[in-house]
Amino acid sequence: MGESRKGRIKKGRDLAKWKNNRPQAPEGYVRIIGGSYRGVSLIYSGDKVTRPMKDSVREALFNLVGGFLQETIAFDLFAGTGVVGLESLSRGSNHAVLVERHVPTTKIIRQNVETVDVNEQVSICGSDSFFWVRQFVKQLENQKSEVDKLTYEQLRQVPWAVFCCPPYDLFVDKTEQLLEMLESLIRLSPPNSLFVVESDERFDTKLLATATAKIDGDHAWDRREYSPAIISLLKMDIGVHPE
Repeated sequence: MGESRKGRIKKGRDLAKWKNNRPQAPEGYVRIIGGSYRGVSLIYSGDKVTRPMKDSVREALFNLVGGFLQETIAFDLFAGTGVVGLESLSRGSNHAVLVERHVPTTKIIRQNVETVDVNEQVSICGSDSFFWVRQFVKQLENQKSEVDKLTYEQLRQVPWAVFCCPPYDLFVDKTEQLLEMLESLIRLSPPNSLFVVESDERFDTKLLATATAKIDGDHAWDRREYSPAIISLLKMDIGVHPE
């Protein structure tokens, strides 16, 4: 991988001084903020359950991680509108896996994928993210892939960019399940993979250390506050699984 994938994640823009000079997306839409598809409007249902990440937080996040997305496979868990996964594609990811259990919302995701015209670069998985990850991990452990458009070899060799941005209540109601899900993905991730977790102040981000506790090496999470969101980042500079 190139030099841009190495080193520490640099500090992003201070949201207290962040001013959005871009035109706001029309009601019922969100926009891709940067990259190849910058400015493309995506449909948003308005449902609080599938609320998209705020523009200011998303811009700050991708300012932080944009240099690490080239030639990655992006996993947008709890995808909602799919805007985070599609933003990752816009910033250089090769492929995006969008996981969303809400059937009406998966239909909106399909419309957004068609709008951006990236059908061949996207796998849409209509499933509960906890269940999907368990099945995905089993597949990789059995040296196979059932992810549409991606081979086992790609999933084992191409770095991942995993975005875990669930409804904040899940960090209260399903803390242990979220940590177990992250641990299982980190354990199987290829070298140079990136993990992003969006929570709020109710979740003790120090608990994320349990997701890397069984993995050799120093894997410290980088915590950034963009009220009400808290973004936690983990860059895996070395491989964590045997070939």
